[in-house]
Amino acid sequence: MSSSAEPVIYLDQTQQSVLFGALELFKRGEYGLAQPIFEKLIEHGTQNYIALYSLSVIESIQGRIDKALERINASIDIHPGFAKSFLVRSILYRNQRAFYDALRDAQKAYELDPTLVESQLQIQSLSDEIARLNAESLVALQPLADQRAQVVDVMALADQFTQSGQTDLAIKAYQEFIAIPLVDHKYIAMFNLAVLLNQSQRVDEAKELLIESLKIKPDFFMAYLSWGTIVEQLGKSEEAVEVWSSALNNSLIDLPAHADTKIKILNNIGRVQENLRRYNDSEATLFKSLTVDPNQGPVLHHWIHLRQKQCSWPVIYGTEHTQEEVMSSASPLSMLGLSADPKEQLNCAKKFASEKVGQFERMVPFKHNYGHTKLRVGYLSSNLSMHAVSLLTVELYETHDRNNVEVHAFCWSPEDGTPFRERVRSAFDYFHPISGLSDEAAAELIKSLEIDVVVDLQGLTAGARPDLIARGAAPVQVAYLGYPGSSGLPYVDYVVADHFIMPLELLPYFTEKPLYLPTVFQVSDSKRPIATTPSKESFGLPTDKLIFCAFNNNYKFTPEVFESWMRILRACPNSILWLLEDNTWSKANLTQAAMAHGVHPDRLKFAGRINPADYLARFRAADLFLDTTPYNAGTTANDALWAGLPILTLSGKTYVSRMAGSLLNSIGLNGLITFSHDEYERKAIELYNNPTQLSNYRNQLALAKENKKLFNTEIFCREFEGALVALFSTH
Repeated sequence: MSSSAEPVIYLDQTQQSVLFGALELFKRGEYGLAQPIFEKLIEHGTQNYIALYSLSVIESIQGRIDKALERINASIDIHPGFAKSFLVRSILYRNQRAFYDALRDAQKAYELDPTLVESQLQIQSLSDEIARLNAESLVALQPLADQRAQVVDVMALADQFTQSGQTDLAIKAYQEFIAIPLVDHKYIAMFNLAVLLNQSQRVDEAKELLIESLKIKPDFFMAYLSWGTIVEQLGKSEEAVEVWSSALNNSLIDLPAHADTKIKILNNIGRVQENLRRYNDSEATLFKSLTVDPNQGPVLHHWIHLRQKQCSWPVIYGTEHTQEEVMSSASPLSMLGLSADPKEQLNCAKKFASEKVGQFERMVPFKHNYGHTKLRVGYLSSNLSMHAVSLLTVELYETHDRNNVEVHAFCWSPEDGTPFRERVRSAFDYFHPISGLSDEAAAELIKSLEIDVVVDLQGLTAGARPDLIARGAAPVQVAYLGYPGSSGLPYVDYVVADHFIMPLELLPYFTEKPLYLPTVFQVSDSKRPIATTPSKESFGLPTDKLIFCAFNNNYKFTPEVFESWMRILRACPNSILWLLEDNTWSKANLTQAAMAHGVHPDRLKFAGRINPADYLARFRAADLFLDTTPYNAGTTANDALWAGLPILTLSGKTYVSRMAGSLLNSIGLNGLITFSHDEYERKAIELYNNPTQLSNYRNQLALAKENKKLFNTEIFCREFEGALVALFSTH
């Protein structure tokens, strides 16, 4: 038997009958009847390379070459030993004039199955075609040998070669042109050749050519841009910044003709500096970019967030933009911490959705009922790894009742190699990596699997794929956890809520309807390990003082909240404020701000980042957690309460400002929920002066955990499943 023999198809008898029936229709050319059957069969995963192969042929016949390629690539990924798939892909490549790729696949098909006559014919035909093209190419290259060509000629010729898949000849054309002495515009040919060499993984040659092009024309700033990009691809981020910075040292870059390139260089430098956690340098670089062109919305809102991370107050400072202009350009994520007004947050999200997200027809009608015996729930996220979202949700995936629910993951997370990542993966019934799929293809996958409910864990946070959500690939789409506000995205039907976090007066400021849960909106992981309770001395904390802590991310800090903390410290002289040291600039700015408020710097202590088990234990060295507003603690509040530390929160009018209040409300600790800065400060001072009351709160918290009222995943899961099922039963 040849190596292309088909593996056993592990389908039940009914599914096999369906497959063979579809193949009969396919053989008879009844593609319109066969196609939907094959699409249904895809949901059974690795066994259905045949269905994907057949769909590829149908798509090709219908003229959808890109879709056909997508299908055949998936078939080859599943079963790389099926010769006919390579033959089909060879034909598709040939259709796109990618002759060398087509020949490679035809040869692979022949290698897998030498009896496949079509592959032999394809190889011969392609070899003849390539020989003919090479002969024509030699003629086309002759003017270069005669040294009569202009740069526009070689560019046209190289483009022709590239379009036909003859990259090696395009490279040869540029090399021969560059070899001509005293030719004009040689630096342009060098640049174009460098691009081709880089694409062909000949990175060092590409870099050297760009350097040579700059010797000919030192103000050819596009070469600097590409040179730095190549260096960055090699993992040398600092060197990339140096390359781009050297371009800025040339005064000619300030000419109006180079403005666009200068902006690109500045933005690249700023991006890499942020990745290197050089926040102050990144902020300064992006500010320079904004001075060249103030009308860069994404750069402006990124610059704002950098200032938030550094606690550089006021956040909006030093630009020619008004407060209103800056607020209108802020990203939805930044707006959660900039504004306490739910209307402003909604308008920001809707503006983002209208400008950045595609408008599509909904793929599956709202609340369409597939009639499944089990509800198919699909979780979408790029954070199914060691990330705050998964740290909260992993036990939910494990706890779903498999008698009633089938749990899918649609994941574009990086592999972090941690045991926790493996725990997350194994918690799902079906795990679908979609990082290699386009938004359209991923949506088609969700539709083909007949997912009843999509749960979007991403929202508008970093790494989001809003154009995937906005296609409406499931009958019901639910926003949860990742983005604590209205996304404004099309076809996001519901947001998970409880009656505290989303009171009736907040409903007009959401494009989503509330999916109310009876107890609390937030899930948790009761299996989280907590290290041995540490002593205060182990963290350099005094044992004779009350320890307030605020371990929220620094970008959630605002001048107003910090002023409240300083008033609390002045009124509570025997206390310390313990903060998270996210970066050196926030630490310096917070220390300076404390001094400006008359608080000695020694009363601020800073904690670094540590592993999860020790991080949870660290909360036990503090006495009271002081929350931020308008961006409350979310995962951090969950962590603090799980570790047994009471939280004092300030609840506002927005969803994001009511997260910690929701958690406290669910376990009856409403006495720790305040609704104004004055009340917040008075309560903190009251607890400082009344250690017994603070101890009572800690005891209530411990009792709630002991009685499994605090973050009971089993109860949450039943409530969540019940709410999802009810959406369809009321249809």
